[in-house]
Amino acid sequence: MLNRFIRRAPENFLSRSQIQEVRAGRRSFLSGAVAAAASAMVTGRAMAGDDPEIMNLPAHSKGLGQPVAARAYGLPSEWEKNLQRRESPGLTRVPQSSVSFCPLQGLFGIITPSGLHFERHHQGWWDMDPSKHRLMINGSDATMLKRPMVLNMDELMRLPSVSRMHFIECGANTGMEWGNVAVPTVQYTHGMLSCSEFTGVPLRALLELCGADFKRARFVLAEGADGSGMTRTIPMSLIMSGEVLVAYGQNGEMLRPENGYPLRLVVPGVQGVSWVKYLRRIELGDMPYATKDESIHYMDLMPDGLHRQYTSIQEVKSVITSPSGGQVLLDKGFHTVTGLAWSGRGKIRRVDVSVDGGRNWKPARLEGPVLSKCLTRFNSDFVWDGKPAFFQSRAIDEIGHIQPTYGDLRKVRASRSIYHNNAIQTWALGENGEVKNVQL
Repeated sequence: MLNRFIRRAPENFLSRSQIQEVRAGRRSFLSGAVAAAASAMVTGRAMAGDDPEIMNLPAHSKGLGQPVAARAYGLPSEWEKNLQRRESPGLTRVPQSSVSFCPLQGLFGIITPSGLHFERHHQGWWDMDPSKHRLMINGSDATMLKRPMVLNMDELMRLPSVSRMHFIECGANTGMEWGNVAVPTVQYTHGMLSCSEFTGVPLRALLELCGADFKRARFVLAEGADGSGMTRTIPMSLIMSGEVLVAYGQNGEMLRPENGYPLRLVVPGVQGVSWVKYLRRIELGDMPYATKDESIHYMDLMPDGLHRQYTSIQEVKSVITSPSGGQVLLDKGFHTVTGLAWSGRGKIRRVDVSVDGGRNWKPARLEGPVLSKCLTRFNSDFVWDGKPAFFQSRAIDEIGHIQPTYGDLRKVRASRSIYHNNAIQTWALGENGEVKNVQL
């Protein structure tokens, strides 16, 4: 009915002469359209004659593709093979005690693919037999725990589990930049950072199962099974929140060997060294254990020469991942500035972006979800007129902590430290479109 009404509408509302003009116009339009189509066909044939490839369909449009499940475990496209973790040459004496940096510049959203998750090892990684792995829970004395236990993986995985998304950042992330610009790209300045969905059993639930005395036990010692003897003290206050997990799952599957398979500790908001991999033992105690990796390593060198211990919280921080060092803007005009923000104290409340080195700021758009102790993606619009620019991001968390400038941070930490550098990062855009790492 609608089509018929539209066709008859001119005859209902126009005079006889007007109707004739409309019909003549229709005929003229149709004849013109036919002529244009014919001309396009002739032109197309001429172009095809000039370039035979135009009419040759690619193989994927005219043939069978790969069989279903040709690869039992899916892999990225071969066209994406350049996006990979990378080690910094000469960073450590042996590669087993080194770092592979996550390619932040090429990732979307907030979840890091497991195969691109950054690595930090102290004695290399192992692919351990889960059927032989055990987790022991004990106390430093017999009165702290009513029922010491040794659990295998099957027993752990039958317990009620939870899944949560959290970031993990090495305490030395951005550590090479304390004194001056040292590396060119965001992969090396901030790439000891990743974010995953972890699945496991809350450590508090395991301690309750063992009958822990939470009044006496103020700390736990987490011990890994690899040859580095990695042990870390975890305050009971973090465990009582229920956030700390004994995790076996990551991004919907079992942990990867490089990430601690078959069992690791997840301590949200705390530097990555406390997320002990290959976890084999939990011990309750009434004081910090002062193990080698917390009494002589992973400490903050202060301006007066003293070392500050047990500063594990990763403070509010952000970085623009694109445009970033090593990238090139090919054209003037509209661009999206995008990056990541995080805080070990909770949610990100706001991110400001500057394109003039911090003189002027405007709020960025935060992509959802915005979760506690998790990466948050932010975006901001930028129209490039061909002139130099200086990109910065400044994060503010729900506690009210504001990401500092290098000047403000060095006033209290000087410039000879290694750990916990959360200063504002600057990327300089040149007139030729190249982006470089600078410090303002």
